[in-house]
Amino acid sequence: MARYRPPQQSGSRYITAEGAARLRAELDELWRVKRPAVTRAVAEAAAQGDRSENAEYTYGKKQLREIDRRVRFLRKRLDELVVVRDVPQDRSRVFFGAWVRIEDAAGQRAVYRIVGPDEFDPERHWISMDSPVGRALLGKRVDDAIRVRSPRGEIEYCILEIGYESLAGESDPGR
Repeated sequence: MARYRPPQQSGSRYITAEGAARLRAELDELWRVKRPAVTRAVAEAAAQGDRSENAEYTYGKKQLREIDRRVRFLRKRLDELVVVRDVPQDRSRVFFGAWVRIEDAAGQRAVYRIVGPDEFDPERHWISMDSPVGRALLGKRVDDAIRVRSPRGEIEYCILEIGYESLAGESDPGR
């Protein structure tokens, strides 16, 4: 008997233009470059004879299944995504695409960009709007306090600055 797993809730449907371009580039790379190369490798491995003991054939078929699964996901996801290109009229509040500088009670500062769940990147300090910090920040203004639950307990942050191009003239203030 199979164990029931409720369907996973997909994240928010919003994405930046550059995030959508990255997903399209990944789809193009998988479909036009990787899949044909793996297909050729599987065909060559199959030509060698007995497939039941042919590791290259078995591994290649597994790679094809993984590529096809990702291609199906990307096609479906790209169809349902809403690309946000415009900056909101009210730039004094945190909305999708905003750069936000925050500070905790200990004086530790951080800068985050609020993006969609398909493009978050901790190295670039891009956080998902569906994350606890992202959800808490949305709609807030400078000097507002937010509370976020973390494994260390509840943390309070104060919003110091909001920007939509970048903060303080930096091209990527999270770096």
